[in-house]
Amino acid sequence: MHAVRQHEFGGPDVLVFEEVPRPVPGPGEVLVRVRSVGINFADTHTRENRYVREAHLPLIPGQEVVGVRDDTGERVVAMTQGGGAYAEWAVVPEDRCVPVPDDLADDQALGLLIQGLTAWHLHRTCGRLEGGETVVVHSAAGGTGSLAVQLAKPLGAGRVIATASSPEKREAALAFGADVAVDPDPEGLEGRLREANGGRGVDVVIDMAGGPGFEASLRALDPFGRIVVCGIASKEQNEVRTGHLLRHSRSVVGFWLFHCLDDPERRFRAPLRDLFERAARGEVSVSVGGRWPLAEAAAAHESLVARRTTGKLVLDVA
Repeated sequence: MHAVRQHEFGGPDVLVFEEVPRPVPGPGEVLVRVRSVGINFADTHTRENRYVREAHLPLIPGQEVVGVRDDTGERVVAMTQGGGAYAEWAVVPEDRCVPVPDDLADDQALGLLIQGLTAWHLHRTCGRLEGGETVVVHSAAGGTGSLAVQLAKPLGAGRVIATASSPEKREAALAFGADVAVDPDPEGLEGRLREANGGRGVDVVIDMAGGPGFEASLRALDPFGRIVVCGIASKEQNEVRTGHLLRHSRSVVGFWLFHCLDDPERRFRAPLRDLFERAARGEVSVSVGGRWPLAEAAAAHESLVARRTTGKLVLDVA
């Protein structure tokens, strides 16, 4: 079969399209003939060996596929274990494999997997969103951010403030359902967030970048506000003083989707089925921001890192 593999860590040019042996499923695993692969920002960190989990060479990147089970012929969306998605065939654990409803397109199912589940858990599990609260979604035109904006009000938010790095992306965030969209430049960000919320602090912030923007967002929280960290796209980690949290009754919460796989029914399959139902009702829709052939994975990574894209990015294998 053909796959994208890397034999060293580095920039997009380390992604090589080559022929490799077809994987063989073991106990508790199934073989999937891949139709499409999802691209995530975490893939770029893995490519550089800077992700939460250490990577080992050689490796086939990627964690999410939509395709057809080789044993049953059923169309499924699935998460791999430790990579292997950028390929024509992928082995996945059976408990990370979910049937796709007939009326849901491949790209929609794929976008609701990692990024949809992440957005769902950011609001429900970590942000503990309560009715009428104000939510700030950073990187609101991206894959996870666009879904977090769409889900905020169905899950109880009263007001949604988006940030995005260009006027075009801010327009996109408004189209996704944000009430207001502002510039994420850390300089003056706290003031812009408070102004967008009528002069008061905000209740929940979803942060994917870290760095100075995190500091400004933390200061913008109202008492009992929560900032949920789900990425460090800036590659700048932050330190938080417990005295600050105590004085302002603020919370900082981390989220990594892979911990949900320790409880696959409650935290993986059930929320994903909920997302499929919400998609059927029109509450959430995946915006596909770009599609590349499998052989052009390096070009897709270049566009993602350069922030030239919005929405879900897909490698078309079929």
